[in-house]
Amino acid sequence: MKKTLPILMVLAMFVLPACSEKTDDGIVLHRSFHNDTWERFDYVFDSVELKSEKTYDLSMRIGFTDAYAYDDFSMVFTVFDASGNPYRARGYKFKLKDSEGNWNAQPTDGCYTFVLPINKELRIAEPGTYRFQVEYRMPKTPITGVRELTLFDEND
Repeated sequence: MKKTLPILMVLAMFVLPACSEKTDDGIVLHRSFHNDTWERFDYVFDSVELKSEKTYDLSMRIGFTDAYAYDDFSMVFTVFDASGNPYRARGYKFKLKDSEGNWNAQPTDGCYTFVLPINKELRIAEPGTYRFQVEYRMPKTPITGVRELTLFDEND
């Protein structure tokens, strides 16, 4: 029984519904947050191996629960080259709620999902391994009420 519990937990992570629909097409990185909590310095990242030039039209799907205490979401998106140097970096601030504190999205399964534009026509000309990274920049840490995040290429 002790061996089956970890297996069941891993299977549950893949079977339980998330708060947004996603397919594997075009996904650059994805993270579901344990207990809907995003810890400070827990960067969401993944590496992509490029064999030739590629242009990305990146958007981010991010889901929040009612436990999220802020009206907006601030983050930094960075692409690092194979040497670990920042290739492209930009800060973002997205308004999630109106002036009265109401969400600017309809809830689905207890989650407010937003699709946010990140970087249109991000051209990477040189082959190599690139690290795509999202870091939150909110005033308090950790932040609660973040269910999942998916960075995807709208071209795929």
